[in-house]
Amino acid sequence: MTAGGPVRVLVLWCPDWPQVSQDAEARAFEQVVAVVEEFCPRVEVLRPGACAIGVRGPARYFGGETALARKIVAAVAGRGIACHAGLAEGLFAAQLAARAGAPGAVIAVAPGQTREFLAAHPVSVLGSEELTDLLPRLGIRTLGEFAALPASEAVNRFGTAGALAHRLARGLDPRPLVTRPVPADLSVRMEFDPPAELAEPVVFAAKALAGRMHAGLAASGLACVRVQVTAVFAGGREITRLWRHDGLLSALAVAERVRWQLAAWPGQAGPDAASQGETGQGETGQGETGRGETGRGAAGQGEAGEGEIGGSGIGGIAELRLIPDQLVRDGGRQLGLWGDAVVSDRVARAALRVQAMLGHGAVTRPVLAGGRSPAEQVTLVPFGDAQDPALPADRPWPGRIPAPGPATVCQDPLPAQLTDSSGAEVTVTGRAQVSAPPARVSVNGGPWLEITAWAGPWPVAERWWRPRLARRRARFQLVTEDGTAWLAVVQDGRWLIEATYD
Repeated sequence: MTAGGPVRVLVLWCPDWPQVSQDAEARAFEQVVAVVEEFCPRVEVLRPGACAIGVRGPARYFGGETALARKIVAAVAGRGIACHAGLAEGLFAAQLAARAGAPGAVIAVAPGQTREFLAAHPVSVLGSEELTDLLPRLGIRTLGEFAALPASEAVNRFGTAGALAHRLARGLDPRPLVTRPVPADLSVRMEFDPPAELAEPVVFAAKALAGRMHAGLAASGLACVRVQVTAVFAGGREITRLWRHDGLLSALAVAERVRWQLAAWPGQAGPDAASQGETGQGETGQGETGRGETGRGAAGQGEAGEGEIGGSGIGGIAELRLIPDQLVRDGGRQLGLWGDAVVSDRVARAALRVQAMLGHGAVTRPVLAGGRSPAEQVTLVPFGDAQDPALPADRPWPGRIPAPGPATVCQDPLPAQLTDSSGAEVTVTGRAQVSAPPARVSVNGGPWLEITAWAGPWPVAERWWRPRLARRRARFQLVTEDGTAWLAVVQDGRWLIEATYD
Protein backbone atom coordinates (compact mmCIF):
# COMPACT_ATOMS: atom_id res chain seq x y z
CA MET A 1 0.00 0.00 0.00
CA THR A 2 1.32 3.43 -0.86
CA ALA A 3 1.09 6.20 1.69
CA GLY A 4 -2.25 7.92 1.37
CA GLY A 5 -3.47 5.53 -1.30
CA PRO A 6 -6.79 3.79 -0.60
CA VAL A 7 -6.95 0.04 -0.08
CA ARG A 8 -9.71 -2.30 -1.15
CA VAL A 9 -12.23 -2.58 1.67
CA LEU A 10 -15.34 -4.72 2.15
CA VAL A 11 -18.09 -3.33 4.37
CA LEU A 12 -20.87 -5.59 5.63
CA TRP A 13 -24.06 -3.63 6.36
CA CYS A 14 -27.05 -4.96 8.31
CA PRO A 15 -29.80 -2.42 7.48
CA ASP A 16 -32.49 -3.78 9.78
CA TRP A 17 -30.35 -4.10 12.88
CA PRO A 18 -32.62 -3.75 15.93
CA GLN A 19 -32.58 -0.20 17.23
CA VAL A 20 -32.71 -0.93 20.92
CA SER A 21 -30.10 0.04 23.52
CA GLN A 22 -26.58 0.19 22.16
CA ASP A 23 -25.38 -2.48 24.61
CA ALA A 24 -28.01 -4.95 23.39
CA GLU A 25 -27.12 -4.14 19.76
CA ALA A 26 -23.45 -4.82 20.40
CA ARG A 27 -24.17 -8.08 22.18
CA ALA A 28 -26.33 -9.32 19.31
CA PHE A 29 -23.92 -8.12 16.62
CA GLU A 30 -21.15 -10.29 18.06
CA GLN A 31 -22.62 -13.29 16.25
CA VAL A 32 -22.19 -11.45 12.93
CA VAL A 33 -18.58 -10.52 13.76
CA ALA A 34 -17.87 -14.15 14.64
CA VAL A 35 -19.11 -15.23 11.20
CA VAL A 36 -16.94 -12.63 9.42
CA GLU A 37 -13.93 -13.72 11.48
CA GLU A 38 -14.17 -17.15 9.86
CA PHE A 39 -13.13 -15.46 6.60
CA CYS A 40 -10.76 -12.79 7.97
CA PRO A 41 -9.64 -12.69 11.62
CA ARG A 42 -8.92 -8.96 11.58
CA VAL A 43 -12.37 -7.36 11.58
CA GLU A 44 -13.03 -3.68 12.20
CA VAL A 45 -16.33 -3.02 13.96
CA LEU A 46 -17.62 0.33 12.70
CA ARG A 47 -20.71 0.24 14.91
CA PRO A 48 -23.25 -2.42 15.89
CA GLY A 49 -24.73 -3.36 12.53
CA ALA A 50 -21.67 -2.62 10.35
CA CYS A 51 -18.15 -4.01 10.10
CA ALA A 52 -15.28 -3.93 7.61
CA ILE A 53 -12.31 -5.99 6.49
CA GLY A 54 -9.40 -5.44 4.11
CA VAL A 55 -9.86 -7.82 1.19
CA ARG A 56 -6.37 -8.10 -0.27
CA GLY A 57 -5.36 -11.28 1.56
CA PRO A 58 -8.72 -13.08 2.01
CA ALA A 59 -9.73 -12.42 -1.63
CA ARG A 60 -6.74 -14.43 -2.85
CA TYR A 61 -7.78 -17.41 -0.75
CA PHE A 62 -11.53 -17.33 -1.48
CA GLY A 63 -11.36 -16.80 -5.23
CA GLY A 64 -11.64 -13.06 -5.64
CA GLU A 65 -13.21 -10.04 -3.98
CA THR A 66 -16.77 -10.57 -5.20
CA ALA A 67 -16.68 -14.29 -4.36
CA LEU A 68 -15.44 -13.46 -0.86
CA ALA A 69 -18.19 -10.87 -0.36
CA ARG A 70 -20.90 -13.28 -1.53
CA LYS A 71 -19.63 -16.04 0.76
CA ILE A 72 -19.72 -13.69 3.76
CA VAL A 73 -23.20 -12.40 2.92
CA ALA A 74 -24.47 -15.96 2.47
CA ALA A 75 -22.89 -17.08 5.76
CA VAL A 76 -24.48 -14.20 7.68
CA ALA A 77 -27.82 -14.76 5.93
CA GLY A 78 -27.58 -18.38 7.06
CA ARG A 79 -27.87 -17.06 10.63
CA GLY A 80 -31.18 -15.42 9.68
CA ILE A 81 -29.71 -11.91 9.46
CA ALA A 82 -30.35 -9.74 6.39
CA CYS A 83 -27.27 -7.92 5.13
CA HIS A 84 -25.56 -6.58 2.03
CA ALA A 85 -21.97 -5.72 1.21
CA GLY A 86 -20.01 -3.05 -0.59
CA LEU A 87 -16.53 -3.24 -2.12
CA ALA A 88 -14.50 -0.17 -2.99
CA GLU A 89 -11.19 1.60 -2.55
CA GLY A 90 -11.32 3.13 0.91
CA LEU A 91 -13.72 2.73 3.79
CA PHE A 92 -15.89 5.74 2.91
CA ALA A 93 -16.76 4.56 -0.60
CA ALA A 94 -17.24 0.98 0.59
CA GLN A 95 -19.77 2.15 3.18
CA LEU A 96 -21.76 4.07 0.58
CA ALA A 97 -21.69 1.07 -1.76
CA ALA A 98 -22.90 -1.24 1.02
CA ARG A 99 -25.75 1.06 2.00
CA ALA A 100 -26.88 1.36 -1.65
CA GLY A 101 -27.44 -2.37 -2.07
CA ALA A 102 -30.53 -4.50 -1.58
CA PRO A 103 -30.57 -7.32 1.01
CA GLY A 104 -28.24 -10.06 -0.11
CA ALA A 105 -26.60 -7.92 -2.82
CA VAL A 106 -22.93 -7.13 -3.29
CA ILE A 107 -22.10 -3.73 -4.82
CA ALA A 108 -18.52 -3.72 -6.11
CA VAL A 109 -16.87 -0.53 -7.32
CA ALA A 110 -14.21 -1.41 -9.88
CA PRO A 111 -10.61 -0.46 -9.08
CA GLY A 112 -9.88 3.05 -10.22
CA GLN A 113 -13.58 3.97 -10.47
CA THR A 114 -14.11 5.12 -6.88
CA ARG A 115 -14.06 8.82 -7.67
CA GLU A 116 -16.64 8.35 -10.43
CA PHE A 117 -18.82 6.31 -8.07
CA LEU A 118 -18.69 9.03 -5.42
CA ALA A 119 -19.29 11.93 -7.81
CA ALA A 120 -23.10 11.65 -7.94
CA HIS A 121 -23.61 11.43 -4.17
CA PRO A 122 -24.88 14.54 -2.34
CA VAL A 123 -22.48 16.36 -0.02
CA SER A 124 -24.69 15.37 2.93
CA VAL A 125 -23.04 11.91 2.93
CA LEU A 126 -19.86 13.56 4.24
CA GLY A 127 -21.47 13.60 7.67
CA SER A 128 -20.57 17.23 8.42
CA GLU A 129 -23.54 19.38 9.40
CA GLU A 130 -21.58 22.57 8.67
CA LEU A 131 -20.54 21.49 5.16
CA THR A 132 -23.96 19.99 4.42
CA ASP A 133 -25.49 23.41 5.09
CA LEU A 134 -22.75 25.58 3.57
CA LEU A 135 -21.75 23.80 0.34
CA PRO A 136 -25.22 23.79 -1.33
CA ARG A 137 -25.53 27.52 -0.63
CA LEU A 138 -22.29 27.96 -2.56
CA GLY A 139 -23.68 25.94 -5.47
CA ILE A 140 -21.77 22.73 -4.58
CA ARG A 141 -24.32 19.95 -4.24
CA THR A 142 -22.46 16.74 -5.11
CA LEU A 143 -19.17 15.14 -4.15
CA GLY A 144 -18.07 15.41 -7.77
CA GLU A 145 -18.47 19.19 -7.72
CA PHE A 146 -16.67 19.40 -4.39
CA ALA A 147 -13.82 17.16 -5.58
CA ALA A 148 -13.35 19.42 -8.64
CA LEU A 149 -12.17 22.23 -6.35
CA PRO A 150 -8.40 22.52 -5.92
CA ALA A 151 -7.29 20.93 -2.63
CA SER A 152 -5.60 24.16 -1.56
CA GLU A 153 -8.85 26.10 -2.00
CA ALA A 154 -10.77 23.56 0.09
CA VAL A 155 -8.26 23.96 2.92
CA ASN A 156 -8.21 27.77 2.72
CA ARG A 157 -12.01 28.10 2.65
CA PHE A 158 -13.18 25.26 4.91
CA GLY A 159 -10.20 24.54 7.17
CA THR A 160 -9.03 21.13 8.37
CA ALA A 161 -12.55 19.65 8.24
CA GLY A 162 -12.85 20.76 4.64
CA ALA A 163 -9.49 19.20 3.77
CA LEU A 164 -10.55 15.84 5.22
CA ALA A 165 -13.92 16.00 3.44
CA HIS A 166 -12.21 16.94 0.17
CA ARG A 167 -10.00 13.86 0.37
CA LEU A 168 -13.10 11.71 0.93
CA ALA A 169 -14.81 13.27 -2.10
CA ARG A 170 -11.76 12.42 -4.19
CA GLY A 171 -11.87 8.78 -3.09
CA LEU A 172 -8.87 8.99 -0.77
CA ASP A 173 -8.50 8.08 2.90
CA PRO A 174 -9.33 11.02 5.20
CA ARG A 175 -5.68 11.36 6.16
CA PRO A 176 -2.59 9.66 4.73
CA LEU A 177 -1.06 7.05 7.01
CA VAL A 178 2.27 7.73 8.69
CA THR A 179 5.05 6.02 6.77
CA ARG A 180 7.85 6.37 9.33
CA PRO A 181 8.01 3.88 12.22
CA VAL A 182 6.56 4.93 15.55
CA PRO A 183 9.50 5.78 17.84
CA ALA A 184 8.04 4.38 21.07
CA ASP A 185 5.38 2.07 22.44
CA LEU A 186 2.29 4.27 22.57
CA SER A 187 -0.04 1.63 23.97
CA VAL A 188 -1.53 2.11 27.45
CA ARG A 189 -2.84 -0.41 29.96
CA MET A 190 -4.50 -0.61 33.34
CA GLU A 191 -4.70 -3.52 35.78
CA PHE A 192 -7.74 -4.17 37.98
CA ASP A 193 -7.13 -5.67 41.41
CA PRO A 194 -9.47 -7.29 42.23
CA PRO A 195 -10.70 -8.05 38.68
CA ALA A 196 -13.61 -5.82 37.62
CA GLU A 197 -16.93 -7.67 37.54
CA LEU A 198 -19.00 -4.70 36.33
CA ALA A 199 -18.72 -2.83 33.04
CA GLU A 200 -19.05 0.73 34.37
CA PRO A 201 -15.65 0.95 36.17
CA VAL A 202 -13.90 -0.47 33.10
CA VAL A 203 -15.59 2.03 30.78
CA PHE A 204 -14.70 4.88 33.12
CA ALA A 205 -11.08 3.69 33.21
CA ALA A 206 -11.07 3.35 29.40
CA LYS A 207 -11.67 7.07 28.96
CA ALA A 208 -8.75 7.88 31.26
CA LEU A 209 -6.57 5.41 29.36
CA ALA A 210 -7.64 6.95 26.07
CA GLY A 211 -6.66 10.37 27.38
CA ARG A 212 -3.18 9.06 28.23
CA MET A 213 -2.90 7.39 24.83
CA HIS A 214 -3.85 10.60 23.00
CA ALA A 215 -1.40 12.60 25.11
CA GLY A 216 1.41 10.24 24.06
CA LEU A 217 0.34 10.46 20.43
CA ALA A 218 0.14 14.25 20.56
CA ALA A 219 3.66 14.43 21.98
CA SER A 220 4.82 12.59 18.85
CA GLY A 221 2.68 14.71 16.52
CA LEU A 222 0.40 11.75 15.73
CA ALA A 223 -3.25 10.71 15.98
CA CYS A 224 -5.00 7.38 15.38
CA VAL A 225 -8.13 6.51 13.42
CA ARG A 226 -8.27 2.93 14.67
CA VAL A 227 -7.65 1.49 18.11
CA GLN A 228 -7.20 -2.07 19.27
CA VAL A 229 -8.92 -2.87 22.57
CA THR A 230 -7.73 -5.97 24.44
CA ALA A 231 -9.19 -7.22 27.69
CA VAL A 232 -7.47 -9.87 29.78
CA PHE A 233 -9.83 -11.82 32.00
CA ALA A 234 -8.93 -13.24 35.40
CA GLY A 235 -9.19 -16.74 33.93
CA GLY A 236 -6.40 -15.94 31.45
CA ARG A 237 -8.53 -15.43 28.36
CA GLU A 238 -7.87 -12.44 26.09
CA ILE A 239 -10.40 -10.92 23.70
CA THR A 240 -9.43 -8.29 21.14
CA ARG A 241 -11.40 -6.03 18.84
CA LEU A 242 -10.43 -3.37 16.32
CA TRP A 243 -12.58 -0.23 16.36
CA ARG A 244 -12.60 2.53 13.76
CA HIS A 245 -14.14 5.96 13.98
CA ASP A 246 -14.39 8.41 11.10
CA GLY A 247 -12.92 11.76 12.00
CA LEU A 248 -10.36 10.41 14.51
CA LEU A 249 -11.06 8.63 17.77
CA SER A 250 -11.65 10.86 20.76
CA ALA A 251 -11.27 9.66 24.33
CA LEU A 252 -15.05 9.62 24.65
CA ALA A 253 -15.39 7.58 21.45
CA VAL A 254 -12.88 5.03 22.77
CA ALA A 255 -14.86 4.66 26.00
CA GLU A 256 -18.04 4.21 23.95
CA ARG A 257 -16.49 1.36 21.96
CA VAL A 258 -15.14 -0.34 25.07
CA ARG A 259 -18.70 -0.33 26.39
CA TRP A 260 -20.00 -1.96 23.20
CA GLN A 261 -17.23 -4.54 23.40
CA LEU A 262 -18.00 -5.38 27.02
CA ALA A 263 -21.70 -5.63 26.17
CA ALA A 264 -20.92 -8.13 23.42
CA TRP A 265 -18.76 -10.49 25.45
CA PRO A 266 -21.34 -11.96 27.87
CA GLY A 267 -23.08 -13.57 24.90
CA GLN A 268 -19.82 -15.41 24.17
CA ALA A 269 -19.02 -16.35 27.71
CA GLY A 270 -21.04 -19.54 28.06
CA PRO A 271 -19.51 -22.90 29.06
CA ASP A 272 -18.54 -23.62 25.45
CA ALA A 273 -16.58 -20.39 25.26
CA ALA A 274 -14.59 -21.23 28.34
CA SER A 275 -13.41 -24.43 26.70
CA GLN A 276 -12.05 -22.59 23.68
CA GLY A 277 -8.82 -21.69 25.43
CA GLU A 278 -6.73 -18.61 24.85
CA THR A 279 -7.01 -15.99 22.19
CA GLY A 280 -6.92 -17.35 18.69
CA GLN A 281 -4.38 -16.10 16.21
CA GLY A 282 -4.82 -15.64 12.51
CA GLU A 283 -2.88 -14.25 9.64
CA THR A 284 -4.79 -12.09 7.24
CA GLY A 285 -2.20 -11.77 4.54
CA GLN A 286 -3.36 -8.17 4.12
CA GLY A 287 -0.62 -5.80 3.10
CA GLU A 288 -2.29 -2.95 4.94
CA THR A 289 -2.72 -4.65 8.30
CA GLY A 290 -0.26 -7.52 8.47
CA ARG A 291 -0.66 -10.04 11.25
CA GLY A 292 -3.59 -9.66 13.62
CA GLU A 293 -5.08 -11.40 16.61
CA THR A 294 -8.63 -11.61 17.73
CA GLY A 295 -10.51 -13.38 20.47
CA ARG A 296 -12.59 -16.28 19.21
CA GLY A 297 -15.23 -17.95 21.33
CA ALA A 298 -18.24 -20.09 20.74
CA ALA A 299 -21.45 -18.24 20.22
CA GLY A 300 -22.88 -19.44 23.46
CA GLN A 301 -26.19 -18.18 24.64
CA GLY A 302 -25.44 -17.67 28.32
CA GLU A 303 -25.60 -14.02 29.27
CA ALA A 304 -24.45 -12.25 32.37
CA GLY A 305 -26.70 -9.87 34.24
CA GLU A 306 -27.15 -6.27 33.16
CA GLY A 307 -23.80 -4.50 33.36
CA GLU A 308 -21.93 -7.62 34.49
CA ILE A 309 -18.81 -8.99 32.82
CA GLY A 310 -17.74 -12.51 32.09
CA GLY A 311 -19.31 -15.89 32.47
CA SER A 312 -18.47 -19.42 33.48
CA GLY A 313 -14.78 -19.85 34.24
CA ILE A 314 -13.37 -16.57 32.84
CA GLY A 315 -13.95 -14.19 35.78
CA GLY A 316 -13.79 -10.41 35.68
CA ILE A 317 -11.39 -8.19 33.74
CA ALA A 318 -7.85 -8.14 35.16
CA GLU A 319 -6.26 -5.85 32.58
CA LEU A 320 -7.38 -3.48 29.83
CA ARG A 321 -5.02 -2.47 27.00
CA LEU A 322 -5.47 0.19 24.30
CA ILE A 323 -3.14 0.02 21.30
CA PRO A 324 -3.30 2.81 18.68
CA ASP A 325 -3.43 1.56 15.09
CA GLN A 326 -3.40 3.30 11.69
CA LEU A 327 -1.52 6.38 12.84
CA VAL A 328 -1.80 9.67 10.96
CA ARG A 329 -0.10 13.01 11.34
CA ASP A 330 -2.05 15.23 13.71
CA GLY A 331 -3.05 18.43 11.94
CA GLY A 332 -4.21 19.98 15.19
CA ARG A 333 -7.59 21.56 15.87
CA GLN A 334 -8.93 25.08 16.06
CA LEU A 335 -10.24 25.87 19.55
CA GLY A 336 -13.37 27.98 19.95
CA LEU A 337 -12.79 31.68 20.43
CA TRP A 338 -14.96 31.74 23.57
CA GLY A 339 -13.77 28.47 25.09
CA ASP A 340 -16.62 26.25 23.90
CA ALA A 341 -14.23 23.28 23.60
CA VAL A 342 -13.41 23.56 27.30
CA VAL A 343 -17.09 23.67 28.17
CA SER A 344 -17.76 20.62 25.99
CA ASP A 345 -14.97 18.65 27.68
CA ARG A 346 -16.35 19.60 31.09
CA VAL A 347 -19.84 18.44 30.09
CA ALA A 348 -18.42 15.18 28.76
CA ARG A 349 -16.55 14.48 32.01
CA ALA A 350 -19.65 15.20 34.10
CA ALA A 351 -21.83 13.01 31.88
CA LEU A 352 -19.39 10.10 32.12
CA ARG A 353 -19.31 10.37 35.92
CA VAL A 354 -23.11 10.24 36.08
CA GLN A 355 -23.15 7.26 33.70
CA ALA A 356 -20.57 5.47 35.85
CA MET A 357 -22.80 5.91 38.90
CA LEU A 358 -26.29 5.46 37.43
CA GLY A 359 -25.78 3.46 34.27
CA HIS A 360 -25.05 4.18 30.62
CA GLY A 361 -28.63 5.17 29.78
CA ALA A 362 -28.92 7.71 32.60
CA VAL A 363 -27.64 10.59 30.43
CA THR A 364 -29.09 10.97 26.94
CA ARG A 365 -29.05 13.58 24.19
CA PRO A 366 -31.30 14.16 21.17
CA VAL A 367 -30.10 13.24 17.68
CA LEU A 368 -31.97 14.36 14.56
CA ALA A 369 -33.13 11.42 12.45
CA GLY A 370 -35.36 10.68 9.47
CA GLY A 371 -38.71 8.97 9.32
CA ARG A 372 -42.24 10.05 8.60
CA SER A 373 -43.69 10.47 12.09
CA PRO A 374 -42.50 13.14 14.54
CA ALA A 375 -41.49 10.51 17.10
CA GLU A 376 -39.06 8.98 14.60
CA GLN A 377 -37.39 12.27 13.69
CA VAL A 378 -35.70 12.78 17.07
CA THR A 379 -33.88 9.90 18.75
CA LEU A 380 -32.57 9.96 22.32
CA VAL A 381 -29.23 8.16 22.53
CA PRO A 382 -26.96 7.62 25.55
CA PHE A 383 -24.35 10.34 25.85
CA GLY A 384 -21.19 9.37 23.98
CA ASP A 385 -22.83 6.86 21.65
CA ALA A 386 -22.55 7.09 17.88
CA GLN A 387 -24.64 9.66 16.04
CA ASP A 388 -25.66 7.34 13.20
CA PRO A 389 -29.48 7.07 13.54
CA ALA A 390 -31.42 4.09 12.26
CA LEU A 391 -33.33 6.39 9.87
CA PRO A 392 -30.95 8.86 8.17
CA ALA A 393 -32.25 12.43 8.16
CA ASP A 394 -30.95 13.21 4.67
CA ARG A 395 -33.38 10.85 2.88
CA PRO A 396 -36.52 12.17 1.09
CA TRP A 397 -39.07 10.37 3.34
CA PRO A 398 -42.17 10.82 1.13
CA GLY A 399 -45.34 10.96 3.18
CA ARG A 400 -43.86 12.83 6.13
CA ILE A 401 -45.92 15.69 7.53
CA PRO A 402 -45.30 19.12 6.00
CA ALA A 403 -43.40 21.86 7.81
CA PRO A 404 -43.51 23.31 10.37
CA GLY A 405 -43.03 20.37 12.67
CA PRO A 406 -44.93 20.00 15.95
CA ALA A 407 -43.41 21.43 19.13
CA THR A 408 -44.42 18.68 21.58
CA VAL A 409 -44.30 14.99 20.62
CA CYS A 410 -46.13 12.44 22.76
CA GLN A 411 -43.80 9.68 23.91
CA ASP A 412 -46.80 7.35 23.79
CA PRO A 413 -49.56 8.50 21.38
CA LEU A 414 -52.77 9.46 23.18
CA PRO A 415 -56.02 7.67 22.28
CA ALA A 416 -58.65 9.92 20.75
CA GLN A 417 -62.16 9.92 19.29
CA LEU A 418 -63.04 11.91 16.17
CA THR A 419 -66.62 12.39 15.02
CA ASP A 420 -68.50 14.31 12.35
CA SER A 421 -71.36 16.75 12.91
CA SER A 422 -73.87 13.88 13.30
CA GLY A 423 -71.81 12.15 15.98
CA ALA A 424 -70.62 9.30 13.74
CA GLU A 425 -66.95 8.33 13.90
CA VAL A 426 -64.84 9.72 11.07
CA THR A 427 -63.22 7.02 8.95
CA VAL A 428 -60.68 7.03 6.11
CA THR A 429 -60.81 4.55 3.24
CA GLY A 430 -57.86 2.80 1.63
CA ARG A 431 -57.97 5.45 -1.11
CA ALA A 432 -57.65 8.25 1.47
CA GLN A 433 -61.30 9.31 1.22
CA VAL A 434 -62.70 10.88 4.42
CA SER A 435 -66.19 9.70 5.40
CA ALA A 436 -67.20 13.22 6.56
CA PRO A 437 -65.50 16.44 7.70
CA PRO A 438 -64.31 16.05 11.33
CA ALA A 439 -66.33 18.20 13.71
CA ARG A 440 -65.41 17.20 17.29
CA VAL A 441 -62.54 15.47 19.06
CA SER A 442 -61.99 13.99 22.50
CA VAL A 443 -58.38 13.37 23.56
CA ASN A 444 -57.48 10.67 26.09
CA GLY A 445 -61.02 10.55 27.49
CA GLY A 446 -61.19 14.32 27.97
CA PRO A 447 -64.04 16.69 27.13
CA TRP A 448 -65.28 17.04 23.57
CA LEU A 449 -63.84 20.01 21.67
CA GLU A 450 -65.20 21.62 18.53
CA ILE A 451 -62.85 21.48 15.54
CA THR A 452 -62.51 24.91 13.93
CA ALA A 453 -60.04 23.98 11.16
CA TRP A 454 -58.45 20.85 9.78
CA ALA A 455 -56.15 19.63 7.00
CA GLY A 456 -55.39 16.22 5.57
CA PRO A 457 -55.36 13.36 5.19
CA TRP A 458 -51.72 12.56 4.43
CA PRO A 459 -51.74 8.81 3.81
CA VAL A 460 -48.62 6.69 4.05
CA ALA A 461 -48.03 2.95 3.56
CA GLU A 462 -44.82 1.81 5.21
CA ARG A 463 -42.81 -1.41 4.89
CA TRP A 464 -45.45 -3.10 2.75
CA TRP A 465 -42.79 -5.59 1.66
CA ARG A 466 -42.39 -6.85 5.27
CA PRO A 467 -45.79 -8.03 6.52
CA ARG A 468 -44.78 -8.15 10.17
CA LEU A 469 -43.74 -4.47 10.19
CA ALA A 470 -46.13 -3.14 7.53
CA ARG A 471 -48.59 -0.40 8.48
CA ARG A 472 -50.96 2.00 6.75
CA ARG A 473 -51.98 5.25 8.37
CA ALA A 474 -53.28 8.72 7.57
CA ARG A 475 -52.47 11.93 9.41
CA PHE A 476 -54.57 15.05 10.02
CA GLN A 477 -53.85 18.46 11.47
CA LEU A 478 -56.65 19.72 13.70
CA VAL A 479 -57.32 23.07 15.40
CA THR A 480 -59.85 23.05 18.24
CA GLU A 481 -61.93 25.78 19.85
CA ASP A 482 -59.46 26.27 22.72
CA GLY A 483 -56.73 27.26 20.22
CA THR A 484 -54.78 23.99 20.45
CA ALA A 485 -53.36 22.50 17.24
CA TRP A 486 -53.11 18.70 17.13
CA LEU A 487 -51.43 16.14 14.93
CA ALA A 488 -53.79 13.17 14.71
CA VAL A 489 -53.29 9.82 13.00
CA VAL A 490 -55.69 7.00 12.20
CA GLN A 491 -54.37 3.44 11.94
CA ASP A 492 -56.33 0.18 11.93
CA GLY A 493 -59.50 2.16 12.65
CA ARG A 494 -58.06 3.78 15.80
CA TRP A 495 -57.45 7.50 16.26
CA LEU A 496 -54.34 8.66 18.10
CA ILE A 497 -52.81 12.05 18.94
CA GLU A 498 -49.09 12.05 18.07
CA ALA A 499 -48.13 15.64 18.84
CA THR A 500 -49.28 19.20 19.42
CA TYR A 501 -48.23 22.51 17.83
CA ASP A 502 -47.45 25.78 19.58
